[in-house]
Amino acid sequence: MSSRPVQVIAVSGGKGGVGKTNVAINLSVALAEAGKRVVILDADFGLANIDVLLGLRSTKTIEDVLDGSCSLQEVMLTGPAGIKIIPASSGTRHLTMLSSLEHVGLIRAFSEIAEQLDVLIVDTAAGISDSVVNFVSAAHEVLLVVCNEPSSITDAYAMIKLLNRDFGRSRFRILANMVADEAEGRQVFETLNNVCQQFIEVALVYTGAIPFDQNLRDAVRQRHPVILHAPSSVSARALREVSEKLQMWPLPSRMEGRLLFFIEQLTAVDSQRRGIEERRDG
Repeated sequence: MSSRPVQVIAVSGGKGGVGKTNVAINLSVALAEAGKRVVILDADFGLANIDVLLGLRSTKTIEDVLDGSCSLQEVMLTGPAGIKIIPASSGTRHLTMLSSLEHVGLIRAFSEIAEQLDVLIVDTAAGISDSVVNFVSAAHEVLLVVCNEPSSITDAYAMIKLLNRDFGRSRFRILANMVADEAEGRQVFETLNNVCQQFIEVALVYTGAIPFDQNLRDAVRQRHPVILHAPSSVSARALREVSEKLQMWPLPSRMEGRLLFFIEQLTAVDSQRRGIEERRDG
């Protein structure tokens, strides 16, 4: 059992198309360049694509770990700057819907890597499905990626409202992505913040803005993080600034900082959610 705190950060976005996975990858690389040991968990079981976006080929996924055919160490891929990726295959069973035996096996699997990382980035699926909500609720930090579109603001608000109402989550870090500049990023944040302040009691924290530039598009096309593809580009510089802020975030407490606490919370949150749904149906 690890006694070291591990920062577990869920990167989510409410809707698809906001560049969430690209943000997760680049922040992971930036953190690795700063000396952090980073693992990305691909938690998008409908469209697992982190390995594809990095030009990597996975022969095993976390499904094989659940089946007991290999260890988590054997599943992990090595990406740019030494980051590790835990790939998922499309259609993988949700990690929050496991049998008791599978749950024990998953805890044992993660215990094997607990001493090998400082930060676990959880790249969730799009939307606010049960799986997404469970992962976000169990994480220590939530980074919501939004862009300057009404649907993005609406979906982000829906996720914040749900997590606050059902799970007591009151702090959310907001990252404006694919904006023209810092001013537009601030505007996106203020729009979301104003809506939230009218209806729910939460604290939104502005984390930064990532401008969209041609270098970012080229990097995605070539399956490289823009931080490495064009390190001096405006998007790469902005992503590094966000990673620097991330490193200043307070570490979780000793109990919450255990990697296994996060895994245990996944099941606890799922049970809590099911109880809420049963009470509503009743």
